[in-house]
Amino acid sequence: MSQNFLGKEIGSNKGKVNMIGFIKRQPPVRIIAAGFAIVILLGSLLLILPCSVQEGVELNYIDALYTSTSAVCVTGLMVVDAGDTFTPLGQFLLALLIQIGGLGVTAVGAGIILAVGKRVDLKGRNLIREAMNLDSGKGIVTFIKNIFLTTLIFEGLGALLSFMVFVQDYPLLRAVGISLFHSVAAFNNSGFDILGNWQNLIPYQDNILLNLVTCGLIFFGGIGFLVIREVGEKRFCWKKFSMHTKVVLSVSGVLIVTGTLLIKLTEDISWLGAFFCSVSARTAGFSTYPLGNFSTSGLLVVILLMFIGASSGSTGGGIKTSTFFVLLQGIKSAATNQSEKAFHYAVPKDAFRKASVITLLALSIVFIGTVLMLLMEPQLPLEDVLFEITSAFGTVGLSTGITPDLGVGSKLLSILIMYIGRLGPLTIASLWYFSRGERVKVPEGNIVIG
Repeated sequence: MSQNFLGKEIGSNKGKVNMIGFIKRQPPVRIIAAGFAIVILLGSLLLILPCSVQEGVELNYIDALYTSTSAVCVTGLMVVDAGDTFTPLGQFLLALLIQIGGLGVTAVGAGIILAVGKRVDLKGRNLIREAMNLDSGKGIVTFIKNIFLTTLIFEGLGALLSFMVFVQDYPLLRAVGISLFHSVAAFNNSGFDILGNWQNLIPYQDNILLNLVTCGLIFFGGIGFLVIREVGEKRFCWKKFSMHTKVVLSVSGVLIVTGTLLIKLTEDISWLGAFFCSVSARTAGFSTYPLGNFSTSGLLVVILLMFIGASSGSTGGGIKTSTFFVLLQGIKSAATNQSEKAFHYAVPKDAFRKASVITLLALSIVFIGTVLMLLMEPQLPLEDVLFEITSAFGTVGLSTGITPDLGVGSKLLSILIMYIGRLGPLTIASLWYFSRGERVKVPEGNIVIG
């Protein structure tokens, strides 16, 4: 008996060793993708527990999975109203999923390792570098600590300022909970709210303080931790900023101003409402006006902003501001026959190719997703479906109001697109690819372009 038991124990240990070895052999992108999937599944199981759902409310698993995906992918699309469906514990779990999704599974894991006094090994550093789009693994531990400190400062300040607004309409403890949840959701560019009755921030469309605080959290959460750190270290000195920081800040500013003007031009809303919509459309998902009442031209403006999205290394989605900038520079270079350069820097040679691939993959995902949803939901207008799919891909969370009425197939499609949007289309495309190098060279052919 002892030999059999020992044999089973040895076999079990060997299986564990093989499993660990298998995981270590996987490229970082696969581990990151698997990490997000595991958190989403665990989140769905926690959200469907009786202690997470209000008494008398029924929540099926598909809706719990959809909500968990939307939270971890920091989207904000909702098939159930978070305020009317979940208990305070469920809302806390939802905020936790948003926080994990915004910071990134690898960054949160590294933070826990550091918190318990352990060291982050080389594999962990590579994972963090891949997940945060860092050029090197140098100073990663310090960078992780800065991420958590930055998040704490912004979300704490945001909650404090939001509390000044919510305490006027809600009891003290309820106002504290709403303020904390709202600050976490805003900084992580997730459009969830727990006000109930599907109202989002519409009751506060004229509240200047809450609008500006929310826009500030969205903006800083969307420019990325690298940019925040550099702006702080170089004391807002434009000349000292790197090319990446200058691109992110300038493109973000232009998109906000242009979006505000176009939305105000197409919709009968206030300037504050147009500004808020322009900021929120770039992956945050909060709304102070019902988008179902927007004109087709206004929806197209918002769709473009959602598609471009936030910046690399941030809590937001989309193709990213830097991708959009490089794409424009490449087109300009091809049209004028001049080298690609900006802010006294030359644009990296392979940047345009990468930006083109990302944009083409993103357009393909949005197009295929729109066609598939139209096949499953033929009663829905094209602009509403295109808006919904773009919002899911850009991890935005804005909707014209069709989300709760989607069928199971459309919900599963939206779940997949939110997952792809959070990881990035290029990451998804490279999941099954191992670079082994080209062993055989073939002669260069000729293709007529244009």
